Amino acid sequence: MSLTDSLASLKRARVWPSSTPTSKIDGPLVRRIMMELSRISSRSFKEIVQNIPLLKHFPSAFSHTLEDQAMSAEREPSQPSRDDFEKADSSKEQDLLANIADFDDPNIDHENAFVGILEDDSPYPEVRSAVPNTDDPTIPASTLRTWVMGLVWAVILSGLNQFFFFRYPSVGVSGFVAVLISLPIGRAWAAVVPNWRILGLSLNPGPFTIKEHVLLTIMATVGAGSAYATDIVAVQRVYYNQTYNFSYQWMLVTSTQLLGFSLGGILRRFLVQPPSMIWPTNLVTCALFNTLHSVSYAGIGTHGGISRERFFLYAWAAGMCWYFLPGYLFQGLSYFSWVCWIAPNNIVVNQLFGYVSGLGMSLITFDWAQITYIGSPLATPWWAEANIAVGFVTIFWVLAPILYYTNTWYSAYLPMSTRISYDNTGNTYNVTQIINADASLNLAAYEQYSPLFLSMTFAISYGLSFASITATLTHALLYFRKQIWVQSRRSMSEQTDVHARLMSKYKQVPGWWYGIIFVSMVVFGIIVIEVWHTEFPVWAFFLALVIAFVYVVPIGMIQAITNQQVGLNVITELIIGYALPGRPIAMMMFKTWGYITMVQALNFASDFKLGHYMKIPPRSMFWGQVVATIIAGTVQLGVQAWMFTNIPDICSPIQKNGFICPNTEVFGTASIIWGVIGPMRVFSSGQIYNVLTYFFLVGVICPVIAYLIHLKWPDSIIRYVNFPVIFSGTGSIPPASAVNYVPWAIVGFIFQYHIRRRHISWWTKYNYVLSAAMDSGLAVSIVIIFFVLQYPQNGTIGLTTVQTWWGNTVFLKTADGQALPYKPLPASGTFGPTTW
Repeated sequence: MSLTDSLASLKRARVWPSSTPTSKIDGPLVRRIMMELSRISSRSFKEIVQNIPLLKHFPSAFSHTLEDQAMSAEREPSQPSRDDFEKADSSKEQDLLANIADFDDPNIDHENAFVGILEDDSPYPEVRSAVPNTDDPTIPASTLRTWVMGLVWAVILSGLNQFFFFRYPSVGVSGFVAVLISLPIGRAWAAVVPNWRILGLSLNPGPFTIKEHVLLTIMATVGAGSAYATDIVAVQRVYYNQTYNFSYQWMLVTSTQLLGFSLGGILRRFLVQPPSMIWPTNLVTCALFNTLHSVSYAGIGTHGGISRERFFLYAWAAGMCWYFLPGYLFQGLSYFSWVCWIAPNNIVVNQLFGYVSGLGMSLITFDWAQITYIGSPLATPWWAEANIAVGFVTIFWVLAPILYYTNTWYSAYLPMSTRISYDNTGNTYNVTQIINADASLNLAAYEQYSPLFLSMTFAISYGLSFASITATLTHALLYFRKQIWVQSRRSMSEQTDVHARLMSKYKQVPGWWYGIIFVSMVVFGIIVIEVWHTEFPVWAFFLALVIAFVYVVPIGMIQAITNQQVGLNVITELIIGYALPGRPIAMMMFKTWGYITMVQALNFASDFKLGHYMKIPPRSMFWGQVVATIIAGTVQLGVQAWMFTNIPDICSPIQKNGFICPNTEVFGTASIIWGVIGPMRVFSSGQIYNVLTYFFLVGVICPVIAYLIHLKWPDSIIRYVNFPVIFSGTGSIPPASAVNYVPWAIVGFIFQYHIRRRHISWWTKYNYVLSAAMDSGLAVSIVIIFFVLQYPQNGTIGLTTVQTWWGNTVFLKTADGQALPYKPLPASGTFGPTTW
């Protein structure tokens, strides 16, 4: 009997696992399968190993284990029994898992990993459910249709998002809009446009393919959001009266964007190629594309019920329609702080149960936008969500109230949780009172005015940021050092992953391509800071790049397995504030090149992984990303220049059309606080928040303790504890609040723990499709509400009706909504130290 027939026989006999990951595949069962295959096919174990896909790609572990058993069996006069196999040493099976991830990966399901291995698929059920394990290299990706649609979307999304970036209320046109609208346009193109050739390029290469769809979407979204550096240009113009020419602006924006791209490309062997770098958010996107194009594959499983396409349509329509309630008609469903509605004037109750300025113990929201503010709970692994939930409860529900109600750092005179800074009268800190005409610090005015005060959650968030910085490096050194070393020497074709092997068939992008871009962008950066007056030395520019380079691999690995990113914004502000005090422009540039370079590198690495999963030719990806990034940045600068030239009173609080530039105001204020006042007047010895610097030490100690416990008890729950995620997972507070964390964790528990464990076949088929449907339905609904109901007539539609009824104002008419402090001001009218 052939091996193919033997495998079919075992499946019918339920000895071989089905294509769904419901089967429990452990070492003994694998050996039993090998024994049965040998018996019914009359083949040696060595022949079986050599003919089952993927097994032969594990020569150091699985194959040798089976071949050793085969030779041992063939030396015996009789066929080995199942008991003989049960007694075999299982240590080499752990070597097999070690080939998948060169660290103790919490995402590895030891019971189900062999399902993917034996069926030549990913060992991760999450990946199997969203990504096919096959590829057709003949499917076109980089066509004229792709480039036309991709670049048109790059212009539209970047231009629209930049235009509304300066407006309040604002709207963001997400990539989901481009994904959904591109599908009918692409199919109409295939049906209507004649198949002519222009300069050797076909106007209509045939049916609109999934690879075209993926590539044009990547091009559309790679620069869709406002480039961080455009805020430097805006702040220079609004706060410091510096308006430099377009060459300066273009080189600044392009350098900050493409430095990250080149860094991500250079490090793709660490962040993209290993199978353990799953990038959970991409699985939602893959499920969306495969559903829209009706792609069927084994990883979906055999669960009955409606098709994934019909399920997506129903969920998308429901999500789009539902958002009209919490997003416009009944906003109390979004901030569902029902306990505060019962006792609206009780300050303690509102601080504990409120969602606007409280700690969110009300637990519930009915707004998918609030739930997914920090990422989809249906994409993040449950163990990572549990780390964040435990960290949130411990820090913000236990530690924060204790510190707040004992008036630590004079915090009881301020609201519990806000995103602004205060003076010693409890009012918003007025930076204009402490600066000279040239934006330098007026020390006498500062000493006469007030030190800087932060709300309790804001202050704690700085300590957590400090801890996450040191915890990330410590965690990477302890857990990831082997993986980093192995991947530095492993080529694409040597990856123990079907997707890497499929991608190895395509021409790869040479490293020197990324090197040329990196060097070019470094030159752009030096020109910017040397030709124009920035007060930013070249050595600081290179220091910023070193920080980004040191952190991008450990932070990228954490994000790739947990869906959570550690931020460098605070540490870059701290370093430059101490190194170059009194230079706000230098502070903004250092933060951008140090922090945003890393963020961009990880964004591009995520796109690389999406292309990896969807089998987009790497060189097509390279050129699509580079060209689209340059065009998007140029469009954003053009839109911004037009707005500052043609919109009266832009960035003024009295601008009649709402173009008050809220993000620019925050960025400009931060440049003054960190670049003018400086961290030495906030965190140095003798200052109010000096104790927060000890969090650096906490970040070093905690991963070491967890690692030592893990060495002693490797199979205990400690293997799931990840301190960088605990410290950084709540890093979005502020501007995020408890409403974005508590319901997120509850939904994550339901889908990623309960349903995944109890109803794995349903989860495999529908989980990521549901996330994609809800996200894209929300994106469309937000756009419709904004352009139809909020933007026209300067937001006066329903001003005296729907906007003012109880359901849209109840959560604002409470102590929580008004952000009231626990303690009233002293009789003197001020609080805090008498000298500073």
